[in-house]
Parts: sequence; structure tokens; C-alpha cells
Amino acid sequence: MNIEEKLFEEAMSFIKKRYPEGWGGAAAMFSKKGQIYISVAPEVINAGTELCIETGAILEAHKNDDVITHSICIVRDDENSEFKVLTPCGICQERLLYWGNQVSVGVTTGEGHLTYKTLEELQPYHWTNAYSDIEFGN
Repeated sequence: MNIEEKLFEEAMSFIKKRYPEGWGGAAAMFSKKGQIYISVAPEVINAGTELCIETGAILEAHKNDDVITHSICIVRDDENSEFKVLTPCGICQERLLYWGNQVSVGVTTGEGHLTYKTLEELQPYHWTNAYSDIEFGN
């Protein structure tokens, strides 16, 4: 099993434990140190304070001075539904870009198979292309 499949399996297993019934979602990220970080979106009262599912794992990697190389976010509608891969939103793409445009992320294809793309492939015209001297945190 490659790292992409392992991350999907880890996130799926976590969702099944954390959310045995109803909706569930989790992100799993792999790092250069070989760590897998898993996170969920916090449940909040005020929708204006919501955070993306990936945020916790990103913060854990920063806390541990680690470098994210792969990321996936998956959800299911309820315990009887198929799992769906969610391409990272623009904000999470910017957060992951801290570690460079070669970070691989799971993407939504609608074809039912697991696909990863680099951030560079997702955003070939990213604003950082205007600067030749941008240094990433990896």
C-alpha cells in the first residue's frame, strides 16, 4: 500500500471511530518525519468561527517543526454512504503551500478512484510565480 492509499485508509478508519453514525469527515497528512497527522473540523456554535477539516493537522505539523508532503480530506454523508475526497479549498491550498508547491493532495475526480495532484498542478498560475525569490518553509 502506498502512502496515498494509507492516508485514505487512516482517515476512513478515524471517521468510522470518531463519527460512528451520521456525517463524518477527517484529514490525514504525511510528513517528512514519517508522521501521520489526522484532524477534524471543530464543532462550533457560530458558523463564522468554523475551520477547515485540514487545519488541525497543519497546525500539528507546524507545532512539531515538521514538513507536510501529502494531504487528503475525506467525508461521508452518513454511516451508509461512500467516502468522498474533497480537494483542498483555496485557503488550505495556501496553508499547505508553506511547504512548497510539490505537496501532493487528494483531489475530487468524480471517477471513484484515488487521485493526488501537486499544488503546482492545482494552481499553475499561482501568485507566487510572480516572484523568483520566494522561499518555502521546507
